[in-house]
Amino acid sequence: MTPLVLLSGWGIDARIWQPLAPYWPPELAVSAPDWPGYGSAAESLDASDDPERLAARMATSLPAEAVWVGWSLGALLATRLLAQLPTPRGVVLLGMGGRFCSEGGVTATELRAFRNAFRRSPTATWQHFLRWQLQGEPAPRPALRRLQELIGRRPSATPATLERDLAQLAALDNRAILASPPCPVHRLAGSHDPLLGDSDRRALDHAFEAAGHCPMLSCPAELATRLTEIARVASRSATPESQP
Repeated sequence: MTPLVLLSGWGIDARIWQPLAPYWPPELAVSAPDWPGYGSAAESLDASDDPERLAARMATSLPAEAVWVGWSLGALLATRLLAQLPTPRGVVLLGMGGRFCSEGGVTATELRAFRNAFRRSPTATWQHFLRWQLQGEPAPRPALRRLQELIGRRPSATPATLERDLAQLAALDNRAILASPPCPVHRLAGSHDPLLGDSDRRALDHAFEAAGHCPMLSCPAELATRLTEIARVASRSATPESQP
């Protein structure tokens, strides 16, 4: 079966994917590398603000024979890397469209205010973001406790890393790539995602009814099942020459 590579979003490292672990079939290879500057790669600050350097750092973690699953900022970065790395068998955009700011979702004014608040008080603003993104979950407070159990009460990345990636949330626009993608693109999100814009909701291939921006917390079994099916379809679609 085609492997899955799970890529986390702003301010959150790869531990966010741990709730899915009990639901993967044994034959499916799943990896969750950290972006440079986060978690196990926290020392690699300078690599992800330039596409070529980011591609060089992530090349071994993002093989062409896999499906890349990007969540939130991770989806924006993974899509950008389609122009830098060998084409994967598919890309999953989880809780994200072609850009972060959009009508009906997070506005550019809101993001600008958030960035200003982050410069004044990085840790408190990061903690506010955790609560903000969980507003669409069916049980936000238990979801926050679960998230804190997974990643702790302080970010694994430095303020400089987080500020750099807020700039990427503001700047990255992948709509041209997604208009003519080099591989299959699957768009998934929670039905109550407070960060997703109207046009991106209409473009979804699947919506998780009992979830917001963090379906890995609210419906891990359903999310794992959907991603496993995408991996199976990618395997069936692969040509003999591209099989590992």
